[in-house]
Amino acid sequence: MAVNKMRSLALLSRHNAALYNVTSRPSSWWSGVEMGPPDAILGVTEAFKRDTNPKKINLGVGAYRDDNGKPFVLPSVRKAEELLISQKLDKEYLPISGNADFCKKAIGLAIGEDNPVIADGLNVTVQGISGTGALRIGSTFLSKFFPGPKVVWLPAPTWGNHVPIFKHVNMEVQQYRYYDPKTCGFNFSGALEDISKIPEGSLIMLHACAHNPTGVDPKQEQWDELSKVVKSKKLLPFFDMAYQGFASGDVTKDAYAVRKFLADGHKICLAQSFSKNMGLYGERAGAFSIVCSSKDEAARVLSQVKILIRPLYSNPPLHGSRIVTTILSNPELHAIWLKDVKGMADRIITMRSQLKHFLAKEGSVRDWTHITDQIGMFCFTGMTPDQVEKLTKEYSVYLTKDGRISVAGMASGNVEYLAHAMHQVTK
Repeated sequence: MAVNKMRSLALLSRHNAALYNVTSRPSSWWSGVEMGPPDAILGVTEAFKRDTNPKKINLGVGAYRDDNGKPFVLPSVRKAEELLISQKLDKEYLPISGNADFCKKAIGLAIGEDNPVIADGLNVTVQGISGTGALRIGSTFLSKFFPGPKVVWLPAPTWGNHVPIFKHVNMEVQQYRYYDPKTCGFNFSGALEDISKIPEGSLIMLHACAHNPTGVDPKQEQWDELSKVVKSKKLLPFFDMAYQGFASGDVTKDAYAVRKFLADGHKICLAQSFSKNMGLYGERAGAFSIVCSSKDEAARVLSQVKILIRPLYSNPPLHGSRIVTTILSNPELHAIWLKDVKGMADRIITMRSQLKHFLAKEGSVRDWTHITDQIGMFCFTGMTPDQVEKLTKEYSVYLTKDGRISVAGMASGNVEYLAHAMHQVTK
């Protein structure tokens, strides 16, 4: 009897001890989570904020700034918002595929409203959460339904988010030559050679205009040749179109590659963003499109795209799509917007010219022609990581280690100082 009692007490003691350990020990659910690397762009911005140098310049942020270095809301956007407020619209959910009028206007801007693809009902266009969201919809759809290799071929280099977007849907990432560091320009022969070796029936990513991060675009005749080799290899082109109008100031000129590929008979995927060309960064207005072979195919593709969107975010934001639709539907606002876009592009082009001018004035003997040859928000300067580090440490000029600068961060008041700093670290 005594022995049994002792055994019971021992079991109870062990039970209580186990219970104590479970209830009193610190939580260890996430003890295996590793610290992730900081975001390259956000890290630049945080370091810039801490700097007390009054001459500091932030050339890392990928958002347009006016000549005073301030965020810029387009006059056309202000007028569109005033009009929307006066209409006293509701805030109901959008459909899974988004604002239908927005989708129609978005694809029309990209490929031309009179394009036979639209007239024949061959496009599947859905609203996405800006360009990143549009790419995510596309990558998710392709990872499930693309009949070719589950591999995407990206230009080297490419926008930093392209790689994780496709890796997160378990697609393999490969690269083809694009940027030539020797010339700070387009490696046309290398691109053609690499693309010609991509396995038939593969997926290739192309930047429609204002290549990010290099600012290097093919010329129109080079796009013509690229279209031929892509078609000969039976590749599926996926265009990322984040800067239409913002590159050259002309929305039609910036759409050349997309429209040329369609005219040549390609069936394409397309991701669009209105963050840059309408300054709608925080409104997250974008679209994803697939061009199909028939209306029936388009209906089936749309049904599956909607099934994928539903568990991702259910339906997209409302306000930004209304702004875009209002601007593109109202002739007066559309005309104002075209002037706004050209004004932003022209300021960027002017800053490039001034930087090159002041570098020459500093006495630099380096060839800086690529600064004005490149296009769009970003410029690959050709500076090395060591030169970038010195530029930041000694002159409080902040940029990414690969030497990429956001030309939008330059202004009349700091471009001469920037040229001086760049000359000092590169001479």
